[in-house]
Amino acid sequence: MNFRKYIHAVGTGPKGNRDLNFDESKDMMTQILNQSVHSEQIAAFLLGWRLKPETVEEFCGALSACDSYIQQKNVPNSIELGYPFDGKAKNPYIFPLVAKILQESKLNLVLMGDEIQPAKGGITIKEICTNVELSSNIHYFDRADYFKELHKLTTIRNRVGLRSAFNTIEKLPNVAKSEYAITGVFHKPYVKKYVSIFADRYKRFALIQGNEGTPELFSKGRLWIAKGEELEEFIIDPEHYGIHYKKSWDTITLEDSLSQLNSPSDEYMKLARLNAAIFLFVTQNAKSIDEAYEMLNG
Repeated sequence: MNFRKYIHAVGTGPKGNRDLNFDESKDMMTQILNQSVHSEQIAAFLLGWRLKPETVEEFCGALSACDSYIQQKNVPNSIELGYPFDGKAKNPYIFPLVAKILQESKLNLVLMGDEIQPAKGGITIKEICTNVELSSNIHYFDRADYFKELHKLTTIRNRVGLRSAFNTIEKLPNVAKSEYAITGVFHKPYVKKYVSIFADRYKRFALIQGNEGTPELFSKGRLWIAKGEELEEFIIDPEHYGIHYKKSWDTITLEDSLSQLNSPSDEYMKLARLNAAIFLFVTQNAKSIDEAYEMLNG
């Protein structure tokens, strides 16, 4: 279909806008990924789509288009970690420590990275994975290799400088054919939307109120496990496990983040064990988070 019709569908205002159906959304995304339309048209559509806003059916159609480009590599016994591609700005990452704790369990952690995307301006997964020694159970996938079409849109996205539907779609590409996945959410209203978009791609799908939108728990928050259309909710409080880590509210540098990973405090290691316990519970290697935490401290 002529791409201008898609721009018209999302960019004419509340009275003229309309939702795209699955096939239209898939065709729209295919044209964008192929860059068979002008960059100005891509930018205009992404802005209008965000403001309309996007529907679950549109997300599913766009994700279907993405699937046809992604080069998968099977990683058995793995959990896909859906991190935001705009990075982490105020706190260090914890996944390298979590992976070391989980080595004996044989659980593999799958992470995806790329150059910085809009709009947080934080430290990226790619920067961490290329600057620390990763344990053998971390499987890092660079998007320039597994999904070069989306990688090549980085310049356009950064010129726009705002969040777009890509910020949601890109988090869980199922690049490793993982049976399990977990991603972070800021607000509960997004939980059901994420479940509708992603849950049927995995044997077990989880969402967590993670630090800065990541699947990393730093303070009291909720964990949701999808069971069909239903959600099971758990409240997790680090203080229940005797953890009193104080998260940062100030912007940190890459050097600060690497320093805390290379020389973690006792409280930070306790927090890493709690996050490892959450992953064991999500992947059905433990009946509860409490049981998993005891296993890791035994």
